[in-house]
Amino acid sequence: MRRLLAPLAAVVVLAAGCAPARTGTLGPAPVGASPTGGATATPRAPAPATTTPSRRPPPASPTTTVPVAPDGPDGGTITLQLWFVRDGKLAPTRRTLPATVATSRLALTELAAGPSRAEAAAGLTTRVPAGVQVVRIADGVAALAPPAGFDSGGTATARLRRAQVVWTLTQFPTVRRVAFTPTDGAPTGRDDYADLLPAIVVTGPSVGERVTSPVTVTGSAEVFEATVSVRVLAADGREVGTSFTTAACGSGCRGDYRATVGYRVAVTGPGTVEVYEVSARDGSRINVVSVPVVLVADR
Repeated sequence: MRRLLAPLAAVVVLAAGCAPARTGTLGPAPVGASPTGGATATPRAPAPATTTPSRRPPPASPTTTVPVAPDGPDGGTITLQLWFVRDGKLAPTRRTLPATVATSRLALTELAAGPSRAEAAAGLTTRVPAGVQVVRIADGVAALAPPAGFDSGGTATARLRRAQVVWTLTQFPTVRRVAFTPTDGAPTGRDDYADLLPAIVVTGPSVGERVTSPVTVTGSAEVFEATVSVRVLAADGREVGTSFTTAACGSGCRGDYRATVGYRVAVTGPGTVEVYEVSARDGSRINVVSVPVVLVADR
């Protein structure tokens, strides 16, 4: 039935290339974003119970552009991809900040600061404490000096914490793996935490981003028959746009996807981009990822 609906779908741009099984190849974060994009300079949410009291390599995905390296020059802005946690899985967001020569330090600081109020309302939390420092970056490995108690909280929590750091730092082209002590003999990369990705990852748009019609939705997925569905909801929950696309890899492997969805609203205001899989068993929406955004009205 899904194939019969294809001619009625909005224009969909398929992502290129098929990622290897369970690699989570989401690539680096974009840079030079418009000041209106993403959740920037917004108040921080109170630290959730799962955070510490001290209060988003494989080839780049076609859905993103090459970021400023950790040794990039000062001046202008940089858009970082930060990997937080939602429902026990990794979840990316983007943040545009003043550029600095120490972008790896900036990224770790933002992870420790945690989600903005809007991001927290969307379910994002952090496990990363303040005080994690990059000692050096050499031969593609970022060696860290984590604070005391960094691996506390149990195995699952510690692993999520490490995954946040690895997936965030490896957006930079000089970092492929992370060693959690300067003498760590077994640095880890994104593949080591690919099982912590949800079935559907949305890399864009980000929470709180202003979007215009048509809105481009990007990410990666491991879903039945590689089919990813998208809809746009107005503030009152009305469906104002819908589409679907096919990820670059189907069931049993993760592939990038890219969809373009048109919508119509009369007034600029809050809305939601919802990405999901249609259940092969009963047709219900499953593995839903909801991203609150600002829908710009048609002119």
